[in-house]
Amino acid sequence: MRKKEAGMGILFILPFLSGFMLFYMIPFFISIWYSFTSGIGGMNFVGFQNYAEVLKSHAFQIAAANTFRFMGIGIPLIIGISLGMSLLAYQNTKGLRLFQSVFLYPMVVPIGSTVLFFQVMLSEYGVWNRVLAALHLPVQQWLDSEKSFFILLFLYLWKNCGYNMVLFLAGLNSIPVECKEAAAAEGAGAWQYFLYIQCPLLMPSFLFVFVMSVINSFKCYREAYLLSGRYPHDSIYMLQHFMNNNFENLNYQRLSVAAILVFLVIFLFVAALFLWKNRMQRTETGTHWKRNRCKRHL
Repeated sequence: MRKKEAGMGILFILPFLSGFMLFYMIPFFISIWYSFTSGIGGMNFVGFQNYAEVLKSHAFQIAAANTFRFMGIGIPLIIGISLGMSLLAYQNTKGLRLFQSVFLYPMVVPIGSTVLFFQVMLSEYGVWNRVLAALHLPVQQWLDSEKSFFILLFLYLWKNCGYNMVLFLAGLNSIPVECKEAAAAEGAGAWQYFLYIQCPLLMPSFLFVFVMSVINSFKCYREAYLLSGRYPHDSIYMLQHFMNNNFENLNYQRLSVAAILVFLVIFLFVAALFLWKNRMQRTETGTHWKRNRCKRHL
């Protein structure tokens, strides 16, 4: 019976495994092979020469610096804003459905129409510059200057805050009501309840929101590409621009190296987060076990 059930399980997951191998794993291993070879066919083994060239490339350095700068500013901002909005929505359950709908609306708006709106408003001859010219104020280069970085950052926050807010709300709703009642009975204030009860219990939600925020920050290449094309201002030239331009130039070796480096950084970072989370859980479990043992002895 167990063999039959195992065989049926393998049969059911076989279509998924076939697609995963065909579209993900096999191209991934081909990219690893390309990163150690030269030429379009990728037949000449050159070792780590491609990695050294890419790391020395000025374009790659700019793209990596901009990408990590965007993540370093955008991810803490989006986590803080979405957590604050979820706390407001959690306290005001009367208009919760409308609140969620308003902030989830950006997710269903086509990104092309959103970017088109910003181009109409902020291009060199756009609405906002016409208003400035009518007021005899200097016209600004919104999409071809350092300001484009903050426009892209605003698009990232506007589009993804609602999704993170829903994730935090799910975590807040999973906290037992007894915890709040016990905290109130002990005389804990709202800040103490948030800091010592809600935050520790929201750790799984924090981790998931963080990982999703990292993934969504890499998806902002669409907005950057639609705003300014293949070669935007240096402030929003991301790693995805670097990889896409090398793909169009048929430089698969540089593309593969950049993709593998990004994969390694994200993999190591997320793995470190999961290890930290597991260690925290083991520490809490050990603390609870010691407390229960002490109580039994008493």
